[in-house]
Amino acid sequence: MFYSARYLYQAKVNFATLLEDITKGRELIRALAYVVQSPDIDQTGFLTALKGIGYEIRSKELRKRADGSAKGDWDMGLAIDAISMQERLDVICIVSGDGDFVDLVNMLRANGVKVEVYSFPGSTSDLIIEAATEYSPLSERHLIRSERG
Repeated sequence: MFYSARYLYQAKVNFATLLEDITKGRELIRALAYVVQSPDIDQTGFLTALKGIGYEIRSKELRKRADGSAKGDWDMGLAIDAISMQERLDVICIVSGDGDFVDLVNMLRANGVKVEVYSFPGSTSDLIIEAATEYSPLSERHLIRSERG
């Protein structure tokens, strides 16, 4: 979501508003934030802010490959967390428009879990929208614009 907000809107995600809108007054069991850290970027302030809002941080280091490329994603981690919690939850909210999560969404729904998907429309697969129990597009309300021109 960080990169979608940055590249689509030249803004940052308002994670507090996002969490408020997702919970919709419901009891929050866990809010997990999946972060990939690069040794070149100090994310201490960002991570502290997320924790202060109520997110649990799941973090891993960016892996550099021999060919110079890098890999760092949380697809499997998010899927494993969702599957491990599904029996204790009525609703699982996924904040991603990644079509790679369609199989996960279908499996959770087949097991009786309502799956809500939240994402920026410009970076969302039609397949995950169709698979979700409910889809909510993120909007300007979920962005923080820089004060700098």
